Amino acid sequence: MTGSKPLGVLFTTAHLGGNVSPVMPVVRRLVERGLRVRVMSDAVNRPDAEAVGARFVPWSRAPNRADRSREGDPPDWSVSDEEGLRMVAQFLAGTALAYAEDTMAELDREAADLVVCFDMLLGPMLGCEACRQRLALLGTMISFFPLPGIAPLGSGLGLARSDEERAMQARRIREMEAVFDSALPPLNKARTRLGLSPLAHLADQWDAAAVHWLGTARAFDFPGAVLRPSMRYAGPLLGDPAWAETWRSPWPEGDARPLVLAGFSTSFQNHAGVLQRVIDAAARLPVRLLVTLGGSIEPQEVTPAANTVIVPSAPHLQVLGEAALVITHGGHGTVMAALMRRLPMLVIPHGRDQGDNAARVSERGAGLTLPRTATTEEIRMALARLLDEPSFRVAAQRLGDAVAAEARGATLIEELEALAAAGDPVDLVDSRGRLAAG
Repeated sequence: MTGSKPLGVLFTTAHLGGNVSPVMPVVRRLVERGLRVRVMSDAVNRPDAEAVGARFVPWSRAPNRADRSREGDPPDWSVSDEEGLRMVAQFLAGTALAYAEDTMAELDREAADLVVCFDMLLGPMLGCEACRQRLALLGTMISFFPLPGIAPLGSGLGLARSDEERAMQARRIREMEAVFDSALPPLNKARTRLGLSPLAHLADQWDAAAVHWLGTARAFDFPGAVLRPSMRYAGPLLGDPAWAETWRSPWPEGDARPLVLAGFSTSFQNHAGVLQRVIDAAARLPVRLLVTLGGSIEPQEVTPAANTVIVPSAPHLQVLGEAALVITHGGHGTVMAALMRRLPMLVIPHGRDQGDNAARVSERGAGLTLPRTATTEEIRMALARLLDEPSFRVAAQRLGDAVAAEARGATLIEELEALAAAGDPVDLVDSRGRLAAG
């Protein structure tokens, strides 16, 4: 702390699917350390912010979801990962000015020593750059924009081991950079409105931040990634949403069948059919299956088997303590939580970063991956292997140990507080009038 006034931190984020709850434990710890913390997000996230002791501010000019209805969810990426990413990039760039103006207005209303922005949300970065506000970025998954040395988000590629695979990886990086840069015109238009010079690449907006933490573990990410100068790994960020229902096992005490948790996306990805095939596959195995719908699938869209319990939601971090296996779409939060419990996974990606997370799990032998078109029998066979072959549990233990070690050694909270106390934000401005990257 500096003087008698507590340091003030403003978190800016948006309801984009699974990216809010992992940040709330970070907010809680800063509140517990005596900082004045605000969370600026969609109105639907007010309970999450207030549950951890932060003050909440809704977006006004920017998109502001008031409920969790699936009509407002991001698009189903079954079209293709490339087109899905193009739509996301266009949304982020097209709404940048509105998010920037909201952020600047809130900072005018009440100053902050530090703004912590979700690293996909370009607008608040723009606003902080324009008003010379100290800024840090905090992601909740692997790198959103392509990095040299590893396959880009949306490619689903594993490690490149041959010249042919390295050439494919380089080609995919160029393709994804072009996808993101197709959204440059609206972003540069917003920058011009705020008196800022245009960028050559969409990812260059990240350079407005003093520090950029990736909310994943170095041990989980592929080696060889060439991080931007301001980037570092924060370790896994874990948190259940405030709306997750309390958990008490519905099965009799002493039921020795292994518990399998099936949890797919909390946003709609047209995955009811896959969930039903998972249920039908597990029905033929000696297991207890818990299916959490997450608000994106209605209970009447799936039919339980005799060994299945279907619930709207449950606190995954608690349930995983009793589980033997996880079936997931491959969302980063679920994958990290499973690894922290050293549990093998069956990953059935539906888009976004899910195929990339699946590749990282499968490459390490900590699980198996199937396409979203997998049949009931293919799912059953994969589940049987994961339950019967010890190698998957051994690999999950090894990778989970490495991820947990990073979690124990994480210094994110202390670094955020130190950055907030670092002095006049104007000191970070470089000769181009943009915030320095380090």
